[in-house]
Amino acid sequence: MDDYLSVGRLAELAGITVRTLHHYDEIGLVRPSARTPAGYRAYAPGDVERLRQVLMYRRLGFGLREVAELVADPAVDAVAHLRRQRGLLLSRRDQVDAMVAAIDKELEARAMGINLTPAEQLEVFGTDKAGGEWADEAEQRWGGTDAYRESQRRAAGYGKDDWVRIKAEADENVLAFAAALRAGKPAGGPDATDLAERHRQHISRYFYDCGYAMHRGLADMYVTDPRFTANYDGVEPGLARYVHDAILANADRREPAG
Repeated sequence: MDDYLSVGRLAELAGITVRTLHHYDEIGLVRPSARTPAGYRAYAPGDVERLRQVLMYRRLGFGLREVAELVADPAVDAVAHLRRQRGLLLSRRDQVDAMVAAIDKELEARAMGINLTPAEQLEVFGTDKAGGEWADEAEQRWGGTDAYRESQRRAAGYGKDDWVRIKAEADENVLAFAAALRAGKPAGGPDATDLAERHRQHISRYFYDCGYAMHRGLADMYVTDPRFTANYDGVEPGLARYVHDAILANADRREPAG
């Protein structure tokens, strides 16, 4: 019986109690294939495999009666069980990912002080973002500053109509940048830098006084953070770099660094 495991050893390996194994034996869920000369339970490799299947289904949320039906199905072998469990886990992962995304949206909205219902947030901001793409980074960089506190104070006072207008203006500016890029207008030229100035004034008007140094910092995030880059480049390839360069050129033009 070299390949057999004692009830104590199996319980240890499986991370469950001996009492649980006794219960599984009593209800016929996982019964040992043999007994030692002294009368103790002895589990064969097939018993261990059945226990593994039982524990996996239990961790997936199935009740004991459901588990018993699943593992007793003669048409389902070990590979089929693994495939079924993998599918269940992937489905569970998708559900968890969706829940995490929803929580992230809520945290971002709260960080911005947005006073909207979840339905209103979805209606205004869509499924990709809620509350402004720069919220987390703004908090990390400037959470202790007057500018950040001012942005929260202002955002807390905006209603749905305000956010619709703010987002429409922001989207219009992004589309104008994209049109300038497609037209071949240089990022350092007057058209692009005027758009950069409009972008800065939009932030100053609705959130906080965005000086040129802070605007440069936002521009850097557009090309160093993949999320920002994807947002802009999803509108027009290369747009993140174009907006970045236009913002820096505008800052140098209107308030030279140094």
